[in-house]
Amino acid sequence: MARELVMPKLGLTMKIGKIVKWYVKEGDKVASGDNIFDVENEKLTNTIQSPADGILLKVILPEGGSAPVLAPVGVLGEEGEDISAILAKAEGGAEEKPAAEAAADSAAPAAGSGNRITVIGGGPGGYVAAIRAAQLGGEVTVIEKEHLGGTCLNVGCIPTKALLHASSFEDAAREAADYGVEVTVKKLNWKKVMEKKGEIVDRLVGGVDGLLRANGVKVIEGVGRPLSAGKVEVTRADGSTEIVTGDKVIIAAGSIPAIPPIPGVKENKNCIDSTGALSLKKLPKSLLIIGGGVIGIELGSAYKAFGTEVTIIEALPKLLPMMDGELTAQLRNILEGEGIVIKTESKVMSVEDSEVGARVNVEADGQTIAYEAEKVLVAVGRRTDTAALKLDEAGIKNDRGRITVNEKQETSVPGIYAIGDCLGKVMLAHVASDQGMVAAENAMGKEAVYDGTTNPSCVYTNPEFAGVGLTEEQAKEQGLEYRVGTFPLAANGKSIIENGGVGTVKLMFGEPYGQLIGAHILGPRATEIIAECGMAIGLEATDEEMISMIHGHPTVNESVHEAALAAEKRTIHMPN
Repeated sequence: MARELVMPKLGLTMKIGKIVKWYVKEGDKVASGDNIFDVENEKLTNTIQSPADGILLKVILPEGGSAPVLAPVGVLGEEGEDISAILAKAEGGAEEKPAAEAAADSAAPAAGSGNRITVIGGGPGGYVAAIRAAQLGGEVTVIEKEHLGGTCLNVGCIPTKALLHASSFEDAAREAADYGVEVTVKKLNWKKVMEKKGEIVDRLVGGVDGLLRANGVKVIEGVGRPLSAGKVEVTRADGSTEIVTGDKVIIAAGSIPAIPPIPGVKENKNCIDSTGALSLKKLPKSLLIIGGGVIGIELGSAYKAFGTEVTIIEALPKLLPMMDGELTAQLRNILEGEGIVIKTESKVMSVEDSEVGARVNVEADGQTIAYEAEKVLVAVGRRTDTAALKLDEAGIKNDRGRITVNEKQETSVPGIYAIGDCLGKVMLAHVASDQGMVAAENAMGKEAVYDGTTNPSCVYTNPEFAGVGLTEEQAKEQGLEYRVGTFPLAANGKSIIENGGVGTVKLMFGEPYGQLIGAHILGPRATEIIAECGMAIGLEATDEEMISMIHGHPTVNESVHEAALAAEKRTIHMPN
């Protein structure tokens, strides 16, 4: 039976497309999956495959012709079939180029109507903002100075997790022996580890590029700075400049590693930042990490699993200052049990050259102790990357480079928004993405606000560590009344299978209503399970409501149910 070949809809905002090439001519046989024609939507070209076997009976829209999406462009069928009904339907539906282009122009939002959005930065905040604005009908341009995907995809979240995953295989081999599966790890091919990490990064960056193209987003390479809501100056690598005009600007400039003013750090070639730690040519025998935050803990865990001697120096009394103190102490015991040396309330005074690589002088308890390591990872946090924006010249209010915004992500300049790390607050990729959607919706005339109540913090150690809502320390500081329910994973069957039952689930319920105000999980799959708790906080769920939710068995997140029961002193699988 004859069937229409139609103009495909390539992306949510596509209204019209142009045939740029037919791979077959009328009368040719084609098989299902054969390339049949190329269609262009602005600067994006896609090759369309035949949906079935048959003969190309008619080319309705010739090369160079344009038509609205879903309009007939050809007919596929068997020789001798009557296609007059299809041709009658198509009459007037597909136009030659001049009329079609006029239709496209009339369908497109007029310049200056508020739909032209320029995004500075193509990281997890910027590219998400660009896609959301395009979904809403925006004409979007992204200006990216280095790599699409930003720090997260290229030198942050993704490559770090790739290293952590690679480092887990030796532990898996040891665990397999407990189940009677004897596996021998012969050697570590560090070059292959780095190559695989690179493959994953390239694939995801390519995916971002494809998503932007599919949504009709234009990408310009260069450093952007806002001159006004309607103008952004772009400086290219060769020094040339151009002005991108539009209606609104979304700044997603990101952050860079912070380098503390410790004497000798900048001068010693063996002092590296997180970017350097993810691209080492060979595995170091020893690594000293300055900073016990997420970056230091994750990379320290990975390198220790690879066989590197790891020492972590933290100036504060505890590791991971944003996480729950009780569970952080448990994690510290686990890390130290694996052989990582951890020194808290210790201040790095200076770094010197040594035969090993670097000598790090640390002050603790009134004494100075020297540690030597082949490499020193400086992981004291990140700072906003806003110097090139020249915020003061643009009149954008900021605190030493940290951009000030309201709950709509609006800056002090009407029409200019800012999101993510360049705000200098919560520097997490998923926060930047959420803020990106909020900014895009407001820029396109909708109403949206950012609410970080359900924002989780995730640490990808072994076991994983995640939290959402208030920590117990924060609840005490705010003078809140609350009840705590904890459940040890040693009493959870799935956790015992996965990691021997190491970890704890801790829930906090506010009084007098019993709503969940904080959840903290140390254990297998914690970074996945925490989403359930985040939703519960967002919905103001009570302990009774969490208890009433039936969890699958056996699962790790049954422990969330048990922790809610513990808050009422009626756990089933442990004594109350």
